[in-house]
Amino acid sequence: MTMPAAILAAPGRIDVTRVPVPDPGPGEIRVKLEGCGVCASNLEPWAGNDWIDYPGDPGGLGHEGWGLVDAIGPDVTGLAVGDRVAALSYRSFAAYDIARADAVAKLPDSLAGKPFPGEPLGCAMNIFRRSRIAPGQAVAIIGIGFLGAILTRLASDAGARVIAVSRRQSSLDLARRFGAAETIVMDNHHAILEQVAALTGGVLCERVIEAVGKQWPLDLAGELVGEGGALIVAGYHQDGPRQVNMQMWNWKGIDVINAHERDFAVAMRGIREAVEAVASGRLDPDPLYTHRYPLDRLGEALDATRDKPGDFVKALVLFP
Repeated sequence: MTMPAAILAAPGRIDVTRVPVPDPGPGEIRVKLEGCGVCASNLEPWAGNDWIDYPGDPGGLGHEGWGLVDAIGPDVTGLAVGDRVAALSYRSFAAYDIARADAVAKLPDSLAGKPFPGEPLGCAMNIFRRSRIAPGQAVAIIGIGFLGAILTRLASDAGARVIAVSRRQSSLDLARRFGAAETIVMDNHHAILEQVAALTGGVLCERVIEAVGKQWPLDLAGELVGEGGALIVAGYHQDGPRQVNMQMWNWKGIDVINAHERDFAVAMRGIREAVEAVASGRLDPDPLYTHRYPLDRLGEALDATRDKPGDFVKALVLFP
């Protein structure tokens, strides 16, 4: 039996071809995918980097998949064919993917029919936990995309006063809908500093979350943190080295938290927390899934993730 799978053949080129359907081994399950989110981390391979080998593996860019358990390997307990799951697996731009049995989270019936890219939702929950946000804090969130919008909701629900900073008016409007108390256009460094200082009585912010992954937003984030506060790095900084103003960071005595998790157990904890948050109604990510594509238009989905046309927030690739 074969399946369609997307292969990153070269920078800027996706080939969709048919490959054998994989079989689960011991401790593994196979997922018949309903969909997979498109991640900003896909953009460096899409653009082309020296450290990436082309062509990639079938389905290889996809790591935000969800779907139905289709087959179960030996030594698997607690899962059954037909269970709907979010998977932490890594070849999900294909009709089927293999995951470790302990790398999936069951989705309850209340989420039936709803997209659930578990990996980025879990990332948001883990970043929020690492941020140690408390009621009454002033929290600046720089970059209101998928991640920034969810963190805006979580922080505002925790009682923080969220100041959202982003380039596009549509992103600032989204931040308001997700609970931001104030919004600022990210266009002038010094004007932003002045506005945040005015909003906070000159003391700046107890927490600043940088969710862009570029040098200038990181610089801005460091300046917006008040004395003794914390800078949380949530942006994906994988396109080259960064410089930081260590003199300023040192003088203000701030904590700097790299909120990217590589521990498998922590990643799965975040996904399970996200399942609970969405199922309970505490979090509604559905308005953030703004663009949907079939597998054979994955290249368009990657371009949209890079270029952010119109009201773009997040793209999903969906399977029939």
